[in-house]
This record gives sequence, C-alpha cells and structure tokens, in this order.
Amino acid sequence: MALSTRLTACLRPALAALRRAAPRHCRGLSTPQASEPSFNLGGIFPPLATPFSPTQEVDYAQLEGNLRRYARIPFRVFSCPPHICVPGLVVLGSNGEYPYLASREKVEVVSCVRRALPRDRLLLAGSGCESTQATIELTVSMAEAGADVALVVTPCYYRGAMTTAALIHHYTEVGDASPIPVVLYSVPANTGLDLPMEAVTTLAQHPNIIGIKDSGGDITRMGLMIHKTRQEDFQVLAGSAGFLLASYAVGASGGVCALANVLGDPLCQLDHLCRTGQWQEAQDLQHRLIEPNTAVTRRFGIPGLKKAMEWFGYYGGPCRAPLAPLSPAQVEELRGTFSANGWL
Repeated sequence: MALSTRLTACLRPALAALRRAAPRHCRGLSTPQASEPSFNLGGIFPPLATPFSPTQEVDYAQLEGNLRRYARIPFRVFSCPPHICVPGLVVLGSNGEYPYLASREKVEVVSCVRRALPRDRLLLAGSGCESTQATIELTVSMAEAGADVALVVTPCYYRGAMTTAALIHHYTEVGDASPIPVVLYSVPANTGLDLPMEAVTTLAQHPNIIGIKDSGGDITRMGLMIHKTRQEDFQVLAGSAGFLLASYAVGASGGVCALANVLGDPLCQLDHLCRTGQWQEAQDLQHRLIEPNTAVTRRFGIPGLKKAMEWFGYYGGPCRAPLAPLSPAQVEELRGTFSANGWL
C-alpha cells in the first residue's frame, strides 16, 4: 500500500470527527439527515471535455480558457443553507476522455482546474480504475490535487466477475480509504455494466458515499433507486440531458450532462423551471434538447461534442486517437440537428 494511502487510513477517524464537529453552515460538513444532505449535489454539472493540442498533448491554456467561459454560466450546487449557491464542475468523466489519459496527466488536469477555480467552487474528479488498489491510490492523489469529490466508475474489464458482492466490496474499500466523499458512477453504455440496485442501496448507507451518477437512462430504475435510498444521506444525479426533466420528476438532485459543455445556459434554465414547478415550459425546453443531446452522446460521441463546442465559443479541438474526427457529412448532420432545434 502506498504511503499516501496508509496516511489516509490513519487520518480517517480524525476526518470523520471534524465532519461531526464542523458548523452546519460549512459546505459538505454538516450532520447528515435524510431531509438535508450533508454535501448537496443539486444543480447542473458540466463534465468538462479535455482539450488537446494538434499533437494530442493536453492543452492546459485552452482548458483555462474554457473554464473562464464556463464561469459566466450559472452552474449551481445548492448547498446548506439553501440560499448559498456554489458552482460545480466535473473533470475526467467519460467526456474528458478519462481512459486515454496517463495517471500523471489526470492528476495535473485536476491541479490545473483547481488552480483556475476559486476555492469555494465544487470540483468532482473521476478516479475509478480497474483494481481497488489503483482506485484508492488515484482517489487519494485527486484529493491531494484539490478535488472535493471523487467520481468512481464501475470496474468492468472482468465484467463477468463483477457480481453485486464484488462491487459492494470494491466501493466499500474505496469509500473507507478516500479522504473525500465518493459518488458512484454507472455508465452501462461504456462499461456494459449497470451497477446493481442491491449494490446501490447497500452502498448508500456508507457514510462517505454520497450519491450516484446514473447514465443508464432507465427512469423506472432511477425512481426506485431514489425511493429506496430516501432515508440515507445519498443523492441521485441524472447522467444525461436527454432525460433530465424525467429524472427531476422522480426526485433526482441534479445532472451531470455532456450537453452542458455546449448549452450550459439552457440546461440551467431547465433546472430552474423544474425546481420552480414550471413543468410546461420545462417540457418544451426538454424537447428541444433531446436531439442535440443524442447527437453529442450516442450518435457522434466526444468528436461531435468537441465540434459543437467550437460553434458556441469554446475550444473543442481534436480527440486522442483512436477517436477519429467527424467526416464533413457528419459535421453537416450535427449542425443540422442543432439548427433544427433552434440553437444555431
């Protein structure tokens, strides 16, 4: 076990005591209650794309430029007390081309984003690896680099062996060792693995596991998950803009949405309409977001997302190989999707 991991294990009791003793107004440190989460994840989080140079190196200058542009959008985390709003971002999720970055690059990306953000901005960072040990070590490194919350995707290479018991054990070990709160990440389109309901409801009882980003799109499953974890200090985040309204209707806290890299303001508006009960207006807006969202996720993926970012004033740039750029015909189809829905 790495030295940093051993130190974290030694410090866990002290960290827990600090959380219990901290004033209730401190972000993320209040006493957990079923009706008042200790680390509120409400609102829209953009899962940032990782910008690369033409030679496919991480372009930190362009990353900082995109962060300055996103700072003008009212991405919000509604923390305790309710009137305090703290913007939040996600780095190194699926849209950040997380599997294509070396460990040192992942840590440096988090460090770069942390340096560019005011200290009170909430930063979620992907740290899931295939082994439990590697996940713990990277999670500790992310915390040291300035992440506030770890987003931990399901291990999936040995998918057939990822039983409910194995996944509960994996996440429990990570939750025990992590110096920062953990959010589970289920993205079956990429992993071929849905985190089982029994695993979610069991892990929701862990004091350091505070939520899940569910990208599966099964609203029945999401509603049941919210219902079964309602007595826990645990929140469910929609993993896509295409079913954001439906997720809010069944009780989701917020969304981590690829489309927020492009249409951040409309997604924040949809969040506001849902929270204020303006359901007809929310429905109309949701309808206009479905096709563009599908285009930058399932249809054209990250190359499509990065191309669309350029149309809206952000740096998209190339993806890392083997992800290939869109063909001219695909670019025109993507543009047509945004135009047909009134965004271009």
